[in-house]
Amino acid sequence: MTKILLLSDTHSHIDDAILKHVGWADEVWHAGDIGSLKVTDSIEKLKPLKGVHGNIDDHIIQKEFPENNRFLCEGVDVWITHIGGYPPKYNVRTRDMIKENPPKLFICGHSHILKVMMDKKLGVLHMNPGACGKHGFHQVRTMLRFVIDGEDIKDLEVVELGKR
Repeated sequence: MTKILLLSDTHSHIDDAILKHVGWADEVWHAGDIGSLKVTDSIEKLKPLKGVHGNIDDHIIQKEFPENNRFLCEGVDVWITHIGGYPPKYNVRTRDMIKENPPKLFICGHSHILKVMMDKKLGVLHMNPGACGKHGFHQVRTMLRFVIDGEDIKDLEVVELGKR
């Protein structure tokens, strides 16, 4: 069993409200628009981190984090990318790859809109944790936390961090 904290769009912002939830997790996953390595350094001092860079991230962050990160967590095939679209209208950059080899869990950021939905046709669970930073049009800062237990994704919770 692996407890996951999923966040995105920090835009250089890290605070105690975020770090409190990092303490709950076994792993933290960041879906891009990190903004500053101080964000990821703060998280990595506490827990293992997997992530991707986003469209606002500079060349330093791009060297540290890939555009796409595909890996296995227990029995779940996970793909994280910053801009990926939503089922069934995936981004042109990801659409063909998803159709050819669909992951079980597809994670994106970018929109600042929290959304979890199932692509029933491909059997892909799509998650976007919204934005936990303070920059952007979103009104409430959000993250997701859930558990991966073997091949099961369960105990999904929305974490609200208050107004930006």
